[in-house]
Amino acid sequence: MKSKQEFRNIIRENLPIIVKEMNHSLGGNVNEMKSVLKRIGRDAQLPHWYDKLRKSSTLPNLDGKTVGSVIEMLFVGVLETKLFANEGLQIRINPARGVDLPDFDLGIKSPSKNYCTSEPFFSAYERLYGGDHDVLVLLTDYQTAKKKKPLRLKLIGSAYLKASELADKRLCEIARTYRSRLINEDEVWAQKFFKFLAYVNQSDWLAVQLLKCVECFESPASIDGILDKAAKDFESRNKERLENGEVPMSEDDLAELQKLSATKPLTLGIIDAFDRWVTRTFQEAGRLPNGNEWERLRNGPLDGKIGISPALQWRYNFGALFREKSLSAAIDLAEVTPDDCEP
Repeated sequence: MKSKQEFRNIIRENLPIIVKEMNHSLGGNVNEMKSVLKRIGRDAQLPHWYDKLRKSSTLPNLDGKTVGSVIEMLFVGVLETKLFANEGLQIRINPARGVDLPDFDLGIKSPSKNYCTSEPFFSAYERLYGGDHDVLVLLTDYQTAKKKKPLRLKLIGSAYLKASELADKRLCEIARTYRSRLINEDEVWAQKFFKFLAYVNQSDWLAVQLLKCVECFESPASIDGILDKAAKDFESRNKERLENGEVPMSEDDLAELQKLSATKPLTLGIIDAFDRWVTRTFQEAGRLPNGNEWERLRNGPLDGKIGISPALQWRYNFGALFREKSLSAAIDLAEVTPDDCEP
């Protein structure tokens, strides 16, 4: 029997074939996988959408969560009847265990053209070191298709991510740039730096401005220009807020930022400002990395490829995988609302 890693490698290498076969299935070609779908269906019954899909190549009016379930089941059907037909596998779907396909240690994500999904998380530091298992991303046209009845669904893109790549692309780039220098200077500084990157909310004005200050680690002279631009931005935004009858941003935010102009050494001043922001925003919940997390941050690849923003759950943005310019490439990215995300 092949190892889980060997099975994952085969899936990765044959991804175009898998997508082609899944689209055949979404087109109604599901007879061959009937027994598979029945075995993995609830109470060992065929899923409620099976007959409609087989007869008319359409699906009932489904929500995003159910679409994800359809994609998972058809994926298993294709693997068992096509890719691994000679292996005698009976693949399980068991997301309750923390991974969708425990037989392969492989997760399945099925965003639509909004490119995002909402995901539970256990540690803020996952945003930097990634997940615990590889993930297959299968992009659907659900957002467009659901506007037309009956629902005809298809896959329009795919990507395979290693576990560490399920992390924030831009924040990982920043972390890689300064990791070695900060660890060599002071490991506590480095831990506070990573804490800020893990918890930073890029819709918070002060957090965004502080994030821009990381370039001062290499070029201290750039601080005056950064602070000058921040002051002008602060004034402009508050003017706009007042004109719209909105509450202006607190002068304390600008004052906190301006403290940096007289701080020496500047690197420590920025690190302390990072730490104060996390403490003010999250209180006791904003903690330093534990031993296991620090090991992964210190020695891991930090090779994230998606956008991740925090809320009650993570909001994964897979745009970087499927379009040239991703929201995750901008430091001051606008947060996607939960309603825009597939469950």
